[in-house]
Order: sequence, then structure tokens, then C-alpha cells
Amino acid sequence: MARAASLAVPATPGLRRPNPRWQAFGRAAQGWLLPLALLLLWSLASQHHWMSEQILPAPSLVWHSAGELAQDNLWSNLWISLQRLALGVLAGVLSGAALGAWLGFSRLAERLVLPTFNALAQVPTLAWIPLFIVLFGIGETLKLVVLVKAVVVPVTLHTLVGVRDAQPRLREAAAVLRLPRGQLIRRLILPAALPAFMAGVRLALSAGWAALLAVELLASSEGIGYLMVWARQLFMLDIVFVCIVVIGLIGVLMDRSIGWADRRLVHWPHPATAQLSRSAPLHGAQRLLPALLPVSLLLLWQAACSLNWVGDSILASPLAVLHTTYAGVADGSLLIAMGLSLQRMLGGLLLGGSLGFLGGLLLGLSARAERLIGPSLAALRQIAIFAWVPLITAWFGLGEPAKWVFVALAAFFALFIATQRSVAHLSPQLAEAAQVLRLSFAQRLRRLVLPGAAPGIFAGLRLALIYAWLGTIGAEYFMPSNGGIGSLMIGAQQLMRMDVIMSGMLLVGLTGALLNVIGQRIEARATRWRHA
Repeated sequence: MARAASLAVPATPGLRRPNPRWQAFGRAAQGWLLPLALLLLWSLASQHHWMSEQILPAPSLVWHSAGELAQDNLWSNLWISLQRLALGVLAGVLSGAALGAWLGFSRLAERLVLPTFNALAQVPTLAWIPLFIVLFGIGETLKLVVLVKAVVVPVTLHTLVGVRDAQPRLREAAAVLRLPRGQLIRRLILPAALPAFMAGVRLALSAGWAALLAVELLASSEGIGYLMVWARQLFMLDIVFVCIVVIGLIGVLMDRSIGWADRRLVHWPHPATAQLSRSAPLHGAQRLLPALLPVSLLLLWQAACSLNWVGDSILASPLAVLHTTYAGVADGSLLIAMGLSLQRMLGGLLLGGSLGFLGGLLLGLSARAERLIGPSLAALRQIAIFAWVPLITAWFGLGEPAKWVFVALAAFFALFIATQRSVAHLSPQLAEAAQVLRLSFAQRLRRLVLPGAAPGIFAGLRLALIYAWLGTIGAEYFMPSNGGIGSLMIGAQQLMRMDVIMSGMLLVGLTGALLNVIGQRIEARATRWRHA
């Protein structure tokens, strides 16, 4: 219809139709305007000494340092990090795929193992690092264990979903055809599980890269993360800038590579997956199955400590952890630490979430703003969150402002992406209805846009809550402070207080699970009108 209408309009003499190629080039060129403007502002700031060169090095100095690093130790440190990443991702993907396939094939295994696995997964990778440092030291084993922990969770859960939720009609057809188990796996289960598995691998790459940078910042003597820490300690921020760019490029390359592999391997239509559905309710003695494994592990753990199979400095007993937790709650030390951490989380969430919501709303409503700002934000999103730590500490110090900024950065992109996509993908009929009703911009926003985008926005808010909590733990690790649960755990690691470390892990995991439940409740209540 639009094409026919355009053909019906008589051409105006002396005017040429715009070339579609030039129009596409002009739209693409708009994405470079913001980076070029920031580069010009950066150059002016360095030339006129608006900021110290130790705080904001000149672009020419950064470029010169990039050339020197390329001939010196950049590639050697990057190669070490990539080797660690490849080994950890490979081990984590293989372990997660095997575990997820086992849980997906066996209902009994799912009921026995999955609740315990989910409980352990509630404790984020960051909270495990002090425990792993005590158990494995700061060598290569630490990096491998942290990477496997970060990778195995998303791969296991996504593989479980793909294997367990293979299309029921195809399963019925396989039963009618009496396919052997080998053909059933090769022709049905693997193709059905592959989309979910690839989604898990994409998440695992991102989580593994971020976890590797975190552990290299904390405990390493080589690698791209260590290079950033070394440069930050010497206030050589030109090297920090170079490392941030390299980390972003690696992130883009990994994301594009896994996207290409996904398109090549999964070339057939498939339903959306990657969400754990509720299992059938258990009856009678079956209700005891989920508790069987954790109770057995706790008894074995307590026996190992009571019989001195392991020392107290290596593994505190469950009773010692419970006693430390109770004592910390009773004397207020744990409650004060949790209170400080939650204050930082809420402050950073308010700052980053507000900017993310407003930015997503702007880009979702304005195609021009999306063309101008969208590419720059998409590039920044590929930089792992912990790569910003040296720069934030150099600009804002180690106090509360630096922690708030880091938490805000962790929460920003979750709400920004959810808001931008939800608003941009609203039905065109809503715009037509707004024109027919002659609604003002404020009325259109309040009555049509925000209600229509509410499910996506509140889903983003739930993710922002989780990321803000993780950002808080990371900020307290990397920016020493007088309080906070993360600082308490790092201090306990230095004193080899395993009971305090595990008590902190328990509280961090419970808080993360509670925040997830709160986010789900807020999302459900805010969008309940859609299900009425």
C-alpha cells in the first residue's frame, strides 16, 4: 500500500529521488557522531589542561601507549588471559552439558540434584572467590575453578531445559516409531536441545570473561586484569584505557562468534526456551527426595570436620558456620555489614536504574536518538563490568562515590536494554490510536507506552536488582571500606577465618534469592492487569 501510494504521487520536475544507499550510509554515519564528539572534547580537555594528565591522559598518549604495549607485554598478558578463558570455558561447558543432559533425561536425578544445584547457584561467583583463594591459593587452579563455577551454571540450566522440554509431539512420534535410544538422542534430543544449549554457551562466555577479569584484578601476577591493576597503581591511565578497549574488542568478537555459530548450527525454526518450568508435584515419600542430597552432604561435611579429616583453617564445620552466623546477628556485626551493603546497592540501583530507564525510554521513542546514541552504548555494553574498576577508582577514589558509581554501572544496562526494547517493539497500532485520539505526548506516554512496555521494564528491573547486588559485592572487594559484607569476607579470607567467609556466603546467597523473589513479586503485581 505504501509503495502504491508513493508511485501515485507525481514526480516534481527538477527534484531527484534520494538514493537509498546514501540514506543508509547517512543513518550508519550518525552512529559515529557521538564518539567523534567525545573524542574532540577529550582532545580539547587535554590540550587546555582542564584535568590532570594522570586523571585523563591525552588521546595521543593513549595511542602512543597502545603502540608501545603492542610491541611489549600486551599480547603476552592477553594471551595468558585467553588461554585461561579457553580452558575454563571448555571444562565448564563440557561439565555443564553433561550435568544438564543427565538432569534432563532423568526425572529422579532432577528431583534429587536440581534443588541442591539451584541453592548453590544462588551464591554468585564473586562470593565464592574468598573461599576458593583459601582452598586453592592464587595460582592457576584458582582461575580455573572460578571460571568453571561461572560457566557451569548457565550451561547446565539451559541444557536441562533443552533436553527435558524437547517437543512432546516429537517424543510421541519417536515412541510410535520405536526409535532406538541412540537414534532418539541423535535425531530428536540433540536438535531440540541445541538452541537452549547455545543460549547457555553465550551467557557462559560473558559470565566467564567477567569472572576471569575479577579474579585477575584480585589475585594474579599476569594477565590482562593484572596489567590493568599494575597500571592503575602507577597512575598510568593511558595503559588502563588501552586495556579497556582491548577487553571491549574481545567481548565483541566473542559475542559475534557465538552468534555466527548459533546461526550456522541452529538453522531451523524453534520455540523460545531457557526457562525452567515447574515439575510435577511430589507425593508421599517423594517429598523427601529434594532434601536427601543436601542433608547427606551436610552430614558428611560435619563428619569430616568432627573426625579431623580436614583442618578448621581449610573447612569450617556446618555447626561452626551456623554459630558464627548466629553470633554475628546477635552482636549486630553481620546486620551492620549487610545494612551498609544494602544501602550501597539501593543507592547505586536508584542512580543507574533511573538513568537506564530514562535512556531506554528516549532511545525507544526516538529513532534518531537510537541512531545517534545506540551504537556507542552497544559498544560500551561489550566491556566486562570489572574492566571499569581501575578507571573508576582513579577518578572517584576508593570511598562511597566510587562504590555507588560501580553499582550504578552494573544496574544501568539491564534496565536500559529492557526499556529500550520494550518501547521500541510496541505495536504500531498504539501509535495510530494515539493519533486518532489526539493524545498529547504525556498522555500517550502515561496511557499507552508505559503500560504496554511494563512487562519488559519490570523484567529489566528484576535483573537490575540482581546485578546491583553483585556490583555491591564487587565494589566492596575492589574498593576497601570500613564495612559491608564483601569487605567482611575479604578480611576474613586474609585471616583464614573460614567460618566467617561461609557465613558471609550464606547471607549473600540468601539476599540474592530474596531480591530475585522481590523482583518477581513486583513484576507480577505491576503487570497483573494483563492477566485479568
